[in-house]
Amino acid sequence: MDFELARRNMIESQIRTWEVLNNDVLETIARVKREEFVPAAYRKMAFADFQIPLGNGEVMWTPKLEARILQELDLRPADKVLEVGTGSGYFTALLASLAGHVFSVDDVAEFSQSAKAKLAAHGIDNVTLETGDAARGWDFHAAYDAIVITGSMPRLPAAFREALAINGRLIAIIGESPVMNAKRVTRVAEHAFEEEDLFETDVPALRNVEEERAFVF
Repeated sequence: MDFELARRNMIESQIRTWEVLNNDVLETIARVKREEFVPAAYRKMAFADFQIPLGNGEVMWTPKLEARILQELDLRPADKVLEVGTGSGYFTALLASLAGHVFSVDDVAEFSQSAKAKLAAHGIDNVTLETGDAARGWDFHAAYDAIVITGSMPRLPAAFREALAINGRLIAIIGESPVMNAKRVTRVAEHAFEEEDLFETDVPALRNVEEERAFVF
């Protein structure tokens, strides 16, 4: 299989057509080898418009969803980023390619260990991987310039908003299947947040979300 041709086709036919036009994002996706992060059984489907199963109820987002959310985060070289849900480590690698440092947490130790090896193989060393349940927040390294939650949630727990630095951006997928919205929250002042609906999508839920402590958009 010609992976480079498949990668170019993915960028042109899926990603650009989903309004992803930021050159830094496109160059990062062209450079980071997605096929080396997918499970071996799905390697030939690495560039398909398809949620690749990872096990334990988790999936890799579709390439266009990864690209669009990466663009909407508007990462800067000095940003400190929190990723909730490491999964394969591929989106972690994309984040780390554009930000200063990424703290990524997953409640499946196997995912954290596998991602560590893959990131090291790609020379990506500005990532701290941790294993734990971050469904209600993860403030050990707060405040973050950007937060991304890779599993959907019925509502967003307030702890995530409070972990943002001033001007920090958070993207979460809110709702229940089949109707979910990707939302961006920006902390514009200590006690002020701006919220925006970005687009509709549908992804598996984050485990262990405690709804009664949630913030309603």
